[in-house]
Amino acid sequence: MAQESTVQESTVQDRPDFDAVVIGAGFSGIGALKSLRDRLGLKVRVYEAGETVGGTWYWNRYPGARCDSDSYVYCFTWDKQLLQEWEWSERYPEQPEILRYLEHVAKRHDLKRDMRFNTRVTGAEFDEARDLWTVHTDQGEAVTTRFLITAVGTLSTRNIPKVPGLDRFQGKWYHTSNFPKGGVDFTGKRVAVIGTGATAVQAIPMIAQQARHLTVFQRTANYCVPARNGKVDPDLVAKRKADYDGIVQRIRESPFGQEHWPMQKSVFDVPAEEREKIFDAMWDRGGFAFWLANFQDMLSNAEANEICADYLRRRIRRTVKDPAVAERLIPRSHYYGTKRQPLDTNYYETFNKDNVLLVDAKTDGEIERITETGIRAGGKDYPLDIVVFATGFDAMTGPLTSLNLRGRGGKTLQEAWADGPHTYLGIAVAGFPNLFTITGPQSPSVLTNMPVAIEQHIEWITDCIATMREQGRKRIEAEPAAQEAWVHHVNETISGTLFPTANSWYMGANIPGKPRTFLPYLDPAGVGGYRKRCEEIAAKGYEGFALA
Repeated sequence: MAQESTVQESTVQDRPDFDAVVIGAGFSGIGALKSLRDRLGLKVRVYEAGETVGGTWYWNRYPGARCDSDSYVYCFTWDKQLLQEWEWSERYPEQPEILRYLEHVAKRHDLKRDMRFNTRVTGAEFDEARDLWTVHTDQGEAVTTRFLITAVGTLSTRNIPKVPGLDRFQGKWYHTSNFPKGGVDFTGKRVAVIGTGATAVQAIPMIAQQARHLTVFQRTANYCVPARNGKVDPDLVAKRKADYDGIVQRIRESPFGQEHWPMQKSVFDVPAEEREKIFDAMWDRGGFAFWLANFQDMLSNAEANEICADYLRRRIRRTVKDPAVAERLIPRSHYYGTKRQPLDTNYYETFNKDNVLLVDAKTDGEIERITETGIRAGGKDYPLDIVVFATGFDAMTGPLTSLNLRGRGGKTLQEAWADGPHTYLGIAVAGFPNLFTITGPQSPSVLTNMPVAIEQHIEWITDCIATMREQGRKRIEAEPAAQEAWVHHVNETISGTLFPTANSWYMGANIPGKPRTFLPYLDPAGVGGYRKRCEEIAAKGYEGFALA
């Protein structure tokens, strides 16, 4: 009798509060909840630090914030009716419109009832005896779950450089990913933007229209190509809606989750005059065409890359009136395309304005400190009222290590990744059973149109959990040997490109002390090839995973 009682108590004790806990309510969290709850019937809880859904599109409210993938593919593809109903206002919708879309999806599918907002996960540890995670929040909650799924995004842990004197600045300062909800009025103000990455390229032209004076502090110049934003021709919209099944198939099988394919020929296969016409056509088309649909050897051959970069340098010189300013805006330290491609709308033209000043670290001197009244750089003081940090993020690993996750033996993710991330497929981590990382390090993620990468991971995770339930499995974990083989493959693949030569956030180079390693994964066959690889692993009984 006592034995029977013990068995019953053990069964109750091993029953978790939730089948799955999802951290984050952006595209990933919304999609994960919908799939796990409505497809598998799981009991799911989503925790979100913001006050509503949105993730990136809740927090990033800086002037000019908009997506840089075409809107017709920057959306969920599992709601076919919504693909037909939703009308995007522009080629690249702004942050408020994307947030409205995500709010609409959450309401349409009644997702908020399983979400807890204004709640930050502060830690989680895996109980090996019970095969459960215990998740802690800043609201004092501690809940158990069979599966822990991170949907925290790849660019969500902001990077604020440790500039001396910031605490003494008498003006106001902001990071682009944490702007006030009502925005900031720059009218009549002396403003500084620190940084010239993709975010800054969007924000600088907008701030310059308002500010009395704008000073841009540039550490590294960036190659920019035009977005060509605007209303989309209604006939093209109708054509796309009639072909959404085809579009979805193409972007899932494509190299980058978009309708862009590199040309299957070398830069050197084409005469210079014809090459120039090709470059002009991509420039006029706008968007990621110049980056993702260029000659096939642009990102692997330094001489081929130089030909492409020379075209962009000539465009910059043609646009910026002051030759000295134009030269400072031309990158010197990295190959084209090895850093995140910013899409610009009047970015270079902004430096023709009388109220805009470029301060370049290499020619004018580094920022030394922030004073009570401004910034001192290169021995010169720049008086300011507002400072905007467009300094990016601790990309890909930062959002995960900040969760304070402890796996088997109490080992933290920080300890496991002391020399850089070690994952299997970017989905799982050895030593952390029943943990799934949506668009984690060493997955295509930031090198693709994010919704495509997100949906692929969610589908794979959902299928995996369904298989485990069918087989009565309680634990899945990446095998160390399979993980290290994947890490080797990721590094070997990228070594044949020019990417490792750049001091980019792809390489973790923007964070002092962060191990220098390529953070995403560039499959030779693109995101479609990665999808096929994941499907094959699942078909082989989840090869490389230990199931118990």
